[in-house]
Amino acid sequence: MAVEVRVRGRDDGTAAALSSATVHPATTVITKDLLRVSRRGGYRPQFVAGDSGARRLAARVFGVYQGHVGERRADLDEALSALEREADDYKLVRGFAALLDREAAFETRAPLPPRRARRVAFEAAEAVGVASDEERATALDRAGDRLGVAPDEVEGSLYADRDANQVLAEFDPRWDPDELLVQYDLSLAQTALFDATEVRVRSTDPKALVSAAKRLGLLYEIRVRGEDGPTEREVVITGPDALFRRTRRYGTAFARLLRTVAATADEWTLEADIDDRGREYLLELDDGDVSVPGVEPLAEPAFDSGVEADFAARFRALDLDWDLTREPEPLRVGASVMIPDFAFEYRHADYRVFFEVMGFWTPEYVEKKLAQLADVEDVELVVAVDESLGVGEEIAARDHRVVTYSGTVRVKDVVDVLREYEADLADEVTADLPAELVPDADVVAVEDLADQYGVPTDALDDVSFPEHRRLGATLVRPVVLDRVGDGIEAGMSFSGAEAVLGDAGLTDASAALSALGYRVEWEGLSGGTVREK
Repeated sequence: MAVEVRVRGRDDGTAAALSSATVHPATTVITKDLLRVSRRGGYRPQFVAGDSGARRLAARVFGVYQGHVGERRADLDEALSALEREADDYKLVRGFAALLDREAAFETRAPLPPRRARRVAFEAAEAVGVASDEERATALDRAGDRLGVAPDEVEGSLYADRDANQVLAEFDPRWDPDELLVQYDLSLAQTALFDATEVRVRSTDPKALVSAAKRLGLLYEIRVRGEDGPTEREVVITGPDALFRRTRRYGTAFARLLRTVAATADEWTLEADIDDRGREYLLELDDGDVSVPGVEPLAEPAFDSGVEADFAARFRALDLDWDLTREPEPLRVGASVMIPDFAFEYRHADYRVFFEVMGFWTPEYVEKKLAQLADVEDVELVVAVDESLGVGEEIAARDHRVVTYSGTVRVKDVVDVLREYEADLADEVTADLPAELVPDADVVAVEDLADQYGVPTDALDDVSFPEHRRLGATLVRPVVLDRVGDGIEAGMSFSGAEAVLGDAGLTDASAALSALGYRVEWEGLSGGTVREK
């Protein structure tokens, strides 16, 4: 019988201590080496909630964990490392993984307790004197005789409890990818507070704030301020040592305090003095920056099958121009109603496409479903049909779109159908879009401009911008580009050039440098250098 030892999260030698202790949710923070902050004009964590690219990355990290259940941690870490190499910011991947790792259960799976196997095997090796493969095999044979098992079972148990060899037995996270972004932002802000020396909070629930400060052993003072804010009262919080000198030793308590503030107050603002390696910065946060992901979020209606659940997860991870709704309002079918499995809502027009997944059930179910589909009228309906049913043509004859599947619904097949609807809607969506646009801003993101006009981003591909030049995903007036170019010169570091461009609002540094006649010469992990083309 295999011996299984279950450890939640990474085994750092504290498993025994944690088994009898309650870990407070506020301790779900990321380590300081993964802190992502901007120090230009303050001390600002680089939040990701609402960032579609970050969400896609979070979903991929989710997928890596889900795909490695039953596999060794070494294989999981290798897959995460590969994702880090692909991502624009490896710290973001590691941050997501650090949070999800605490939602995973790892087990030592071995025929024998590894410590016992090692002790007996090492004693046998000492007696034999292992200097060759033959002598090693002899030592394993002797150890197996003493333990009453085969030699390969001894060998398979020797290092099964090592971190890399533990098996991901279970992955049941509290969050979905969207909630992971919220938790990441909270954790990022908490980590930023590790170096705080004083925290000042204005909250609509000061009672909970004061109670938390007392519980955490912090000192507080309540001041009255006349400026606009959630309340006139400002709670100034420090640690006892602050009576004598400014210190960062209460950063962990400040991090826990932030979670209480974000979880209990509808409106709040927070300022913190940050000691960043001897230099002081001001950190400013409010209720729009971070929140606490709900422990028990409102649940969707239960999926009828794993096929539907799998499709929904993969479709939502794509972040298309269609919002997916589970079990929308009923459709009238003769004298009864039918509730489709899903509805696709187009973001740029008042247009809806219903989606039904028709799996393999009894003949009676198939007949009933065909009768329903025959009576559904005046709606756009796409039906995914298990190809084993052989009724695809019959459904298509009822003027419904059909995609067939086997095992899982191919998201690409459904997306291809939605693209056809988008093509039909193109004229309607872009009817009010001018052929020429002159944005007021000197620098504007194409995505923001598309949102302003309520059109897909690619709808702006056919629009001319006489006063702007398009650099990747950004529109910029040439005079701004020329002005920024004065601060760029060959030989400077890419990070330095990136900072100059970023100050002007040009986030696509590569495209901007190319437009200015430069390229980047990469020098391994040490960074890049700007060179003339």
